[in-house]
Amino acid sequence: MVDVKKITIIKPDDWHVHFRSGKILQKMVKYTSQFYQRAMIMPNLKNPITTIQSGEDYKKNIVNLLKKNSTFKPLITCYLTEDTKPNDIEYAFYKKVFFAAKLYFRNSTSYSKSGITNINTINLVLDRMQKIGMPLLIHGEILDKNVDIFDREKVFINTVLVKLQENFPQLKIVLEHISTKDAVNFVKFSNNNIAATITPHHLLYNRNDMLRTGIKPHLYCFPILKSKIHQNALKKAITSGNKKFFLGTDSAPHYVHRKESNCGSAGIFNTLSSLSIYIEIFEKMRALNHFESFCSKNGPLFYSLPENKSTITFIKRKWKIPKEIVIGRKKIIPFLAGKTMKWAIK
Repeated sequence: MVDVKKITIIKPDDWHVHFRSGKILQKMVKYTSQFYQRAMIMPNLKNPITTIQSGEDYKKNIVNLLKKNSTFKPLITCYLTEDTKPNDIEYAFYKKVFFAAKLYFRNSTSYSKSGITNINTINLVLDRMQKIGMPLLIHGEILDKNVDIFDREKVFINTVLVKLQENFPQLKIVLEHISTKDAVNFVKFSNNNIAATITPHHLLYNRNDMLRTGIKPHLYCFPILKSKIHQNALKKAITSGNKKFFLGTDSAPHYVHRKESNCGSAGIFNTLSSLSIYIEIFEKMRALNHFESFCSKNGPLFYSLPENKSTITFIKRKWKIPKEIVIGRKKIIPFLAGKTMKWAIK
């Protein structure tokens, strides 16, 4: 195998990221806009983005935090609720307030208490989205106390997503942050309106890493880390060259006191290390020829957007991830804090 020292690709997009609000928002805008050209911003804030006005205000807050010469473009998503109206979603889509809509089942992850309880309550909205070409982004886990937490994604696919695809065959659907072999296979063998994002942490770790030598709260996320079988399926998916899989970090920062508590919050802040992790995995899998497509081409292709014109260069040089990110009197522990990475961004 040739030892590659330098790689230049089209500047990537992050198709799934949580910016939060307040002081955390400032940091997220700074880091994401540095590494990525576009980002799909998730709407599950403490006060979720459910209306046109809240979407416009949130986008304005993000843009105001960018450097004057920045070309970064935030794509805002609408948080679907059982009160969402088809006419409102269509108007916001055509006005380019919302690029896509996000589906959460109630209490399935952080800040999802306003999510839906029954998929049928939003059928009229989904039908309208199908007609206007508005993408649906899904946190694909079923929330049922009788379903094992490690089976949530699989059960969701079998009981909800299969029917959803049958009922709305022209609806563009992205199954976010997939974590199982089942999801990989579903996406692979579905029609071209189905795609998926895959995170760095689901590629790098499995549930043994989170639990084997004591609980690691900074590896706790939803969907929860699965077994090595599923981890390997994700690696094969992104390095296969299949255009249905693309980059989505699901970077989701929480203050350390929220992570290290008696009821820790789910979410991993991986923005700083994300691209270094991805390239290391592609290198180990001997698939660097597919690295640019996964990071920079497959997403725009699915969303019918142009590829970015700028580029980014990676060099084989060691660097350390900071042990903490200080925000006022609080701090966030980044993913792989204090670890040494093999690839750096020039």
